Amino acid sequence: MNVSARWNPNLEALPTSGIRRMFNLAATLEDVVHLSIGQPDFPTPAHIIKAHIKALREGKTRYTMDAGLPELLTALTHYYRGRCKQNLIEENFLETTGAGEAIFLAVTSLAAPGREVIVIEPSFVLFQPLVELAGAQVHRIITTAEQGYQVDPNEVIDAITPRTCAIILNSPGNPTGTVYPPATLQAICHEAANRGVTIISDEVYDRIVFDELPSPSVLDFDIDLDHVIVASSFSKTYSIPGLRVGWLISSSRNVKTLRRYHTYTTTVGNTPGQWAAIEALKGDQTCVHEMVGEYRKRRNRIVELLKACCHLQSYQPQGAFYIMPSLPKGTDGSEFVLRMLHEIRVCATPGDTFGKSCRNAFRLSYATSLERIENAFERMIPWLEKQSF
Repeated sequence: MNVSARWNPNLEALPTSGIRRMFNLAATLEDVVHLSIGQPDFPTPAHIIKAHIKALREGKTRYTMDAGLPELLTALTHYYRGRCKQNLIEENFLETTGAGEAIFLAVTSLAAPGREVIVIEPSFVLFQPLVELAGAQVHRIITTAEQGYQVDPNEVIDAITPRTCAIILNSPGNPTGTVYPPATLQAICHEAANRGVTIISDEVYDRIVFDELPSPSVLDFDIDLDHVIVASSFSKTYSIPGLRVGWLISSSRNVKTLRRYHTYTTTVGNTPGQWAAIEALKGDQTCVHEMVGEYRKRRNRIVELLKACCHLQSYQPQGAFYIMPSLPKGTDGSEFVLRMLHEIRVCATPGDTFGKSCRNAFRLSYATSLERIENAFERMIPWLEKQSF
């Protein structure tokens, strides 16, 4: 008799990612235009590839220190000293297998049964499932397309209770592209620090910001690093998602604890990838500026095209490379994107991937060419005109 493994019940409850579900379904169809995956379509800059190959040829394929390659930690320290107000040292950094591991370590090290984590919805696909996997409760703060997905800091502050162990922030945000203004972040961070609540800040898209807006880090505010964990990555900024090199930042005391946890997850990171990451930080940054400039053009065009679409509520995202229009209230967004995929071969991500309140929305990624974006909307605009809700 076949008996299945006795999985942890919290693991059994983990949902299948809507992003992967749609991508896998689209793979069975022909002539699909993807506006679903958040992966840069730009080639990896040549100087980063050269550094990666050089590391491989020089035999730099052994284990590193558990905190990461010392040279990378030093490079990150210098990088942040020019970007934030905190006086960071190497002991404030832990190299991770992408930002995904950094977020996993941060959330599951704090969340526990009897505790609560505040999450602003729509939220990146990892946040809420990881909180629940660790046995904690999610306190959801809802934002909408009508608001441009901006959050009222007072609503977050009012949600803090003695059970609150952490608040997860993500700016620029995935799936919305929303950038929180400095006053919003400062108010939340200061109140959290006063109440002994840890801020987990996903800052993966911190350099993909448009319209000359400030994109503050939580590290710009005068708060104790004992109550801050920042997660970030090289993946999006330098178009190297497959190298899986990320990092987290916190107090040296917290990093010491998280290093121990890290050794039980991925042990150490990708050694040649870390050498490539050093070159990414130290090398010519023209590649970043050029990519951001192209994302800005795509953002402008997709906002314009969405205005021509019937039935959709849209807004102007300020960063990352996502936009999340909403459908009329009560619409099943999952059913909508499935019909759109099957009938006109445009692949998007259903809104409920990012939270229960997002069922009538869907995410579009413009990490793809203007030509593909135009192609998608040539199909979508007339198709939407025929829909009734």
